[in-house]
Amino acid sequence: MPVIEVTNLHKRYREQVAVHDVSLTVEAGEIFGILGPNGAGKTTTVECVAGLRVPDGGGVSVLGLDPRRDADRLRERVGVQLQESQLPDRIRVGEALELYASFYRDPADPERLMDELGLRDKRDAAYKKLSGGQKQRLSIALALVGNPEVAILDELTTGLDPQARRDTWRLIEGVRDGGVTILLVTHFMEEAERLCDRVAVIDAGRVVALDSPAALVSRAAPRQRLRFRVSVPLDDRLLTDLPEVVTVEHRGSQVVVTGGDSMLQAVTSTLARHQITVADLRVEQSTLDDAFVELTGHRPDDH
Repeated sequence: MPVIEVTNLHKRYREQVAVHDVSLTVEAGEIFGILGPNGAGKTTTVECVAGLRVPDGGGVSVLGLDPRRDADRLRERVGVQLQESQLPDRIRVGEALELYASFYRDPADPERLMDELGLRDKRDAAYKKLSGGQKQRLSIALALVGNPEVAILDELTTGLDPQARRDTWRLIEGVRDGGVTILLVTHFMEEAERLCDRVAVIDAGRVVALDSPAALVSRAAPRQRLRFRVSVPLDDRLLTDLPEVVTVEHRGSQVVVTGGDSMLQAVTSTLARHQITVADLRVEQSTLDDAFVELTGHRPDDH
């Protein structure tokens, strides 16, 4: 039995359909990502999974239980970190963890969580004094203090600087390695590609694709991208006429060419034959961001 099963989920706010017929399953031990732009229906979906909202249609099962009907039983087994969460400014890190631990019959040791999440030296620090990354670490700790079997993490790294984001990713991988199944909501493609075993791409309230990040990239996007500058103005037809090339774009002084794995040889040979010198050549593989554009027709930050 899947740890989480969502079947034909539907949720409407007055005239606005937030979630339209979403179905997905999460297996034990996975980091499963729900991926999409802001306003796509990601948070509404996980709030239904967490029992915080009542669906207008469809069904949700978590650990074989109904999130609304069996809320008390699930509270002991599911930890939730919401997109918007705040603590009192003056509460201290240690106090917050001890308070939350008191809500559970068999909580994790707050001292151990502080050690594992790098909060030991902030034990007596007030919440308002914490950095963004430290607040996220505390948020994770509070989601884990009940020793959950499932953790639901919503937009975990929004607002963090690149280093804090990568530190948080390592923490999440450690949580999964400890046996916790994770449902991760994000609009960061790099985050999903790094962390998730599988992702559901949601756009305008619908699941438009569900697979591993690698499978989505290989299925939905060109496999290679070249970036370079040229010594003279380039007639794009020199490259667009090549069967290995899919697109040619100009981004400032750079030429960006996308195509298949054999594109590099074809492009450089063609330019050399026309005595066009290439500078600052960079070869990139396609990413989940490219796949998202292929699947939805727009970039994740367009909304």
